[in-house]
Amino acid sequence: MKKIAFSFLFIILITQLGFAQRTLIHASPSKLGFDEVYINQKVDSIMQIGMDSLAFPGAQVLVAKNDTVIFHKAYGYHTYDKNQPVALNDLYDLASVTKISGPLPALMKLVEDGKLDLDEPFSTYWKPWRNRKDKKDLTLREILAHQAGLVPYIVFLNEVVRKNGKVKKRFVHDSFDKRFQGQAYDGIYINERFKRKMNRIINRSDVSDEKKYLYSGLTFLIFPTLIEQLTRSDYQTYLEENFYQPIGAKTLGYLPKVKNFENEIVPTEVDSLFRKTLVKGWVHDENAALKGGVSGNAGLFATADDLAKLMLLYQNYGNVNGQQLISAETVKEFTEVQFPENDNRRGLGFDKPLLNNSELPLPDAYPSPLASPESFGHSGFTGTFVWADPEKKITYIFLSNRVYPSRDHQKLYSLHIREALQDVFYRAEQR
Repeated sequence: MKKIAFSFLFIILITQLGFAQRTLIHASPSKLGFDEVYINQKVDSIMQIGMDSLAFPGAQVLVAKNDTVIFHKAYGYHTYDKNQPVALNDLYDLASVTKISGPLPALMKLVEDGKLDLDEPFSTYWKPWRNRKDKKDLTLREILAHQAGLVPYIVFLNEVVRKNGKVKKRFVHDSFDKRFQGQAYDGIYINERFKRKMNRIINRSDVSDEKKYLYSGLTFLIFPTLIEQLTRSDYQTYLEENFYQPIGAKTLGYLPKVKNFENEIVPTEVDSLFRKTLVKGWVHDENAALKGGVSGNAGLFATADDLAKLMLLYQNYGNVNGQQLISAETVKEFTEVQFPENDNRRGLGFDKPLLNNSELPLPDAYPSPLASPESFGHSGFTGTFVWADPEKKITYIFLSNRVYPSRDHQKLYSLHIREALQDVFYRAEQR
């Protein structure tokens, strides 16, 4: 009996070590048929333009062909004072890239397991919507494709911060206790009641009668609770056990400040409204912060390497090292355009190229006009961008903190830096 128990523990240990040791293969671009000189010249030039234009103080670019990383380079610094150079293993606030990195793989698995149906009313699973006339018939497919007419965003901070700038103490406390458990920042704890209040406000929010593409992150705030209800498991534990550990993404997760990683965490914005300091190590998005840092709309942090592992999982249609974590059929359904007849390019949770993208030149195209129609990804408010192309087998990761020191910095968008960088790699393979 002891021998059997020992063998069982040994298998578990080896499996866990296997998770931890899964690393990405690296090779030079020329080894996989890319023009290496062209890549280095073009990427260095675009990144320098971005930093000179104050689009971001620093950033990094990672590109993989097939399952092999052919480019990973860091540029600039964490802040404009140039004290901390960007390192390849830095942790970034992923912002809305969280949507396809946290709740979405869980929802995919729940659909696959028959615990969710994309075309059933969402109110079948989220009971508070059953009595909401404008929401009771909305389907998960419509919601994930941003076709449901939901309000794009609600500023929940208005419920917490008074007009004089002071916080309401019934919602926010400076120390942890049984009522104030969610941590938004050092010395800022959120009342558990307020998290439920956020859900109630979402439940009562308006719905447009016009069903057209309108991006909304509201339901992503409630998806973690739904996932816990359907799996009867802690949301973070479910993600770790079913996705992050199997792909070896040890830094991908919430609340990195409490995990004692050796990695440096790149700061985001100097927050003058709520935290009244530079936000570093805690989620930038205020709504996610009011959820205690664990939300479906934002809150995940990761290195470029670990984010690439997740995108490669998607690019390989749910397969990692011969293990099918999500069925290929499910991944394909989620990454297909859902409502093209309504001029809606979105997949289920995933962003997609513009419907006529291949006909457009840069900067009008989104993303690169050479990205295949099968490709998909997502962007993040903090300056992040991920994209996977199953047809051309190219995965692209861009991480920056363009919101430092203020979200008013918009040059990352106006200069179309992320699209231009991605385009370099498609063209480098054709040369």
